[in-house]
This record gives sequence, structure tokens and C-alpha cells, in this order.
Amino acid sequence: MNTAVNKYSLLSLDEQEELFSNFLIENWSYSAVATFARNEKDFERSYIYREQSRKGPSAIAGSAYHSALQAFFEHLRDTGSELPIADMQEKAYALIDAVQANEWKLGKQTPTVEKIIAKTTSIVNALIENFYKERHIYTDGIARILAVEQKVSTWLVINGVDIPLPFHGTLDLVVELLDGRRIIIDHKSKSAFTDASELGFTGAKQAIGYVDSWETLNPSMPIDEVWYMENKYSANKDKSPQLKKMVITLDADTRRLYEAILYEPLRRMISATSDPDYIYTINDSDTLVDKAELYDFWARTLMVDIDSFNIPESKKPLILRRQKKMRDASTASISPKVITSFRKKAATFISYELRNDMTPQEKIEHTLRSFNISARVAHTLGSFSSVSYLLEIGAGVMIKNIASHALDIANAIDVPSVRVLPTLVMHENRSYLCVEAPHRSNDILLWDAKYLQGSRIPIGLDNFGKPVVWDINNQSTPHMLICGATGSGKSVCIKSTIEYAKLAGIDRIIILDPKYEFVGNMPGCEIITDIADIEARMKSLVEEMQQRAKTGASGKTLIVFDEFADAVSSARSGRELDIREMVQVGYDRNGMPKEELKVVGREKSLEENMKMLLQKGRSLGYRIIAATQRASTKVITGDAKVNFPVQVCFRVPKALDSKVVLDEEGAETLAGRGDGLIKSPEYFGTVRFQGFYKP
Repeated sequence: MNTAVNKYSLLSLDEQEELFSNFLIENWSYSAVATFARNEKDFERSYIYREQSRKGPSAIAGSAYHSALQAFFEHLRDTGSELPIADMQEKAYALIDAVQANEWKLGKQTPTVEKIIAKTTSIVNALIENFYKERHIYTDGIARILAVEQKVSTWLVINGVDIPLPFHGTLDLVVELLDGRRIIIDHKSKSAFTDASELGFTGAKQAIGYVDSWETLNPSMPIDEVWYMENKYSANKDKSPQLKKMVITLDADTRRLYEAILYEPLRRMISATSDPDYIYTINDSDTLVDKAELYDFWARTLMVDIDSFNIPESKKPLILRRQKKMRDASTASISPKVITSFRKKAATFISYELRNDMTPQEKIEHTLRSFNISARVAHTLGSFSSVSYLLEIGAGVMIKNIASHALDIANAIDVPSVRVLPTLVMHENRSYLCVEAPHRSNDILLWDAKYLQGSRIPIGLDNFGKPVVWDINNQSTPHMLICGATGSGKSVCIKSTIEYAKLAGIDRIIILDPKYEFVGNMPGCEIITDIADIEARMKSLVEEMQQRAKTGASGKTLIVFDEFADAVSSARSGRELDIREMVQVGYDRNGMPKEELKVVGREKSLEENMKMLLQKGRSLGYRIIAATQRASTKVITGDAKVNFPVQVCFRVPKALDSKVVLDEEGAETLAGRGDGLIKSPEYFGTVRFQGFYKP
């Protein structure tokens, strides 16, 4: 029994933190040592850069089998009775179901997630059935169960050396037998039994770590043996048992031997992780790793930002130093173009090809997986011109990285562009990242009076099927700005909104229409088209508003100003607004009064009158819809947008236009024909919707 005390365990928490700052990792495990000995580059990826490899059916089946055994032995420990096989299967199936689609490692025999799940389930069923038939190999002779799936974390002394990092591990099962012996049992699922002589050496490294950690934490309960209980899921043709117990007996001599076997690769691993300049080499003979995945990882460490990896903040300074040296050395002899080309070539060998039989959801998941982003499309919600894919994001994934792959997603699902929402959306009380993609539909969203609710004028339906509204009685949403290119659905939206406004009780609607778009087809509305008449009407509306303020008169007036940007630029300005009158300037020689035409004042411009109506009219019953094709910062200024709390944008030519209207990109990706975005104090974030069509 190892009773030595590791000197590092006596350090204070601050001293331990200082110690950890010198290493690229903060603990060690048998699996880490085994990975380092097998393939240093795979160790670097898994334990330094914290990237997890995709898993095949055997690996997931092994984890599910462990979950079932944990349930069985916990039930046996707590109740003294055995758990039914159906309950074990239920535990295993739950673990399989929890695996996200992009975590599976597809292969030739299992090219789809559906097939790989079926294969995994088949293996798990065989493992559990084997165990249940031959469980006596486990249970005979057990007096009591000491631990089930117990996580251990402690400082160890290996081969007489104080290891400067704590050991982490999980003990599958620890039991005490009727004869007093204490056994650590490790569950293993196998396609073929391990040779006993080989296990005596390879299993020894794992065994001694488990034994030393248990005895350090439980000094009064030393371990006598370690059992590897192998369960072979492929049926034995000779009908021999499917479970095989491999025993490693521990005495003073074997303990020293096993610690010496473990210490050599452990020492090399500890030394490497304390040296940020250490070069981790790739073992091309390693059959347990996906080489294309590994080489792709190597290429990314030379190219992408450190924030693209799931690295703890405390380790970033060391890894940044390491990356800089690697890149300086590599780019001195290899150009970035060659590295990029190499990465693309490596990626062609990774099993995430986008086949024609894949659904768009599978294509999104597989595309993100190619960039080591774990995500699953949990819900798909569609409207007439767009579809929303709601993504569950894997733990440790930096969401901002997904937005940078928007074009890759669009390419995968064969659309010109997608919009990755800058904020999460809520659906069924859960938050998701939303990716919106355009799609063409022959259906249209017809205008229907049923969508109107009091003063809440519907603008369209979002992808969740809920009305998107403009509440004309809400003092925080008095006016609406609408922008969109030709054919985007802007004018149709205005017509639809006017018809809803009539039903909402607004009987006075004034349309300022310098491009004659609404002439002849909007009965019951006052329509002004000439620019001079528009200026005069706006002036009279301001005077009317001021009179309302004095008299306390009330009433709702809707003013629709179409193409206001062009109207403002065409209206009078500067000296054209001067008010000139004949003014007496003296007397002539005959003593008669002498007059001259002089500027005695200046009229307010169309833009100034509109601004007054926007600012003061909100509390006096005036509601304004201003629409334009041109998203110009000269017209849609910051001050102007303050007066339009509700901002609607249909498809625009450039991302810059979208930013002018909504303060964010996205409208340039819309499909047209009523596919729009709305920003309003009533909604959290920008909402995509399909506008109504009024024949």
C-alpha cells in the first residue's frame, strides 16, 4: 500500500494556483497518459485544446453500457435487489438519445445518424443481455458495495516521485468480498477479448492509478485486486461465456512494477505540458484516431484565433505563446495559402459529406461539425418566404463562431445567404440560436381581418405563426419607418396596414404620394401627389396639431408618407423658403414712401414640419408611416430614427442599407415578396416576418 504523502498536496490554494499556471493542463488521468503515449498530437487536441473527437457506435455503446451497470449496482447497493433488465436498457437508451447528431462518427457501414444509432442500440442490447445472463460472475461473493462510478481527485506519489498535478479518474465499481478482499472492478465492452498476458502490462498502468487514488482517499481500506470484466458483444460461436474476468493481483512487488510502468509515460507527459515550446508529434500508425480530423486540427492551430478553441482563460497565455512560436516557425517555410489548401484537402477525407439524401437540418449540423462546432437542429419553423432553424448548441461552443460560418451554411443548404440572429430566441421555454434561411413558396399570406386585435395592427406573421403588430395606442410605438427595394413588398405592406387601420377605427387617413403609387386604389383616403401640395398639407397639419394642443381636441389621424426621402430632397430648401414682402425703406425726392422687396422671415421646410409632427403629434393622436426605397444616412439620420421607434425593413441591396435602418445586417439576405424584419420596443431583438397581401 502506498502511504506516501505528495508534497504538492500540502500547498495552499494560492500556491497550487501558481503551480498550475506553469502547466498546459491542471490534472492528469490514465486516459491522458495513454493518449500521450499513443499519439502526442491527439493528446494535444483532446487535453490541451479541449476538442472532443466524434464517436463511433462502439464507443457510445460502451458509455451507455456503463450507465446501465451504474444503475444496476446502485440499485443493488441501496435496496439489496437486482434492477430489472428493462430498466437497465432504459438507462442505456437515454444516454444514446442524448448524443447530438454531430457527435456521431459516421462510417461506410453507418453513413447516417439513423443507421449509427441502430447499430449502437444493437451493441448495447447485446452487452446488457450478456451481463444479465452471466451477472453471477460479478455478484457471486460480494459482501458489500463500497463505491459505484465514484469520481476521485487526489495527489499521488508514483514510483517514489511527487507528481505535481492531481490525478482525476472514475472508479466503475469497488466491492468487498465475503472473504474480506477488496476489489476495484472496471467494466469493459469488447468486440474481442484482450490477451491475458497483454493486459498484465497495459492494464497495470490503469490499475495502479485507480488503486493509489482509492487508497490515498481511503487509507483504512487497501485494495487487493483489480478485475477487468470484459463483455464481448459479438456472440461466441462455441457458446462460451460472453463475460471474462481478468484479474490483476496486487502485492508489494507488482505495485512497484506497475508504478514503474506508469511513471515513464507520465513523466514525459508532465514534462511536455510544462514546456509551452514542446512539439507534439503525430503518430501516423495510430489506428484509433481519425487522421483527417487530426491533421485538420493541426492546420487550424496554425491559422485560426485561439478563441475558436474551448480553452480555459487561465491557460490562454501559455497556449498563445505556444501558437505564436509554432506559426512563426511554420510560416517561415510554409505559406498560409499552402496551409489553407492542405486543410481543405484534409477536410475532404472527413466523414461529413453533404449527400443529396440529407435533410437541410442534417446538412447544417454536418457543416458546423466540419468546423468542430457541436450543434443540433432541434426545431424547424417556416413561413411563406423563410424558414427558421433553431439550434441547440453543445457545451463549450462559442456562439459567435457560428455567425462567421453563415455562408458555409448557406452553401450547404443551397440558398444565397442565411441570417444568424445576434440574440437567442425562446421557444417552448428554452433558448436556441436561430438560423434563418430564405425559401421560395407559391403560397401567399392573405390579408385577413381575424388577425386584428383592437388597436394592435398586424404587419405580418413571424416564423412561429404569431402576428407581428404595430400598436397605434402605445405611446412608445407611435410612428413606423418602412424601407425596402423595388419588389420587396414595401407598398403591399403599406396597403395592408392602411386597411387594418380603417378597421381599427382610424377614419382619417392622409397619404402623401409623390410617386402616384396609391392614386385610384385607396378609397376613403385623402391622397396628395404634387410636391408643392405635399408641403402645404404638411404645414397645415402642423398648424392643426398646434390648434389641437390649445383646444384639447382629440382624434386619430394616420399619415402615410411614401418615398419621403425623395420628397424631402425635392422640396424647397434654403433661400427657396424665404418669405419676401414689400417693405418701406424711406422716401423718394418727391416725399413719397419708397418700398423694396425684402426677406422678412423663412418658412419651415417639409422636413422640419414633419419632424415637429413626429415629435409633438404622438400625444395628440397623429400616427405616421414613413416609407422609402433609399436607405440614405442623409435622410434616415440618427435623429430621424429616434422618432420612428418601429422600424420595418424589407429586402435591400446591401448590408450597409440594413444597418442604416435596423442598426444591424440581415435585410440584404431576405427573399423579397413580403419577407421582412421588424424592430420595435414591443419585441426583444429583431423579428423576421411575412407581410400580408391585400388583393
